[in-house]
Amino acid sequence: MTNEERITMGDLTSMSLTELQSLQKKVAKAIEKQENRDRKKALAALEATARDLGYSLSELTGGKKAPGSKGAPKYANPENPEQTWTGKGRRPAWVNEALQSGKSLEEMAI
Repeated sequence: MTNEERITMGDLTSMSLTELQSLQKKVAKAIEKQENRDRKKALAALEATARDLGYSLSELTGGKKAPGSKGAPKYANPENPEQTWTGKGRRPAWVNEALQSGKSLEEMAI
């Protein structure tokens, strides 16, 4: 941080409303970036701890992942290819039904 970016309380009282609003936006953006960095660091630490214990983080959290990070499907319903499953978590009903009818997971692999 440069000396120009460091602001004291005295500096704040001498600033115009426009300058204060601009500063407020910069501070809000800096807070958001820091929160994202902290969140990523915490997630990485949790994933490392889970891995050290022989688990994936999704296994320990009930299969829930971070928003936007879905696993790639590995299996598709032979009768309805739009129904897919990643192979993780509880098996969907269509997988159980196909297995009971004699199909194997290999036959449903994408």
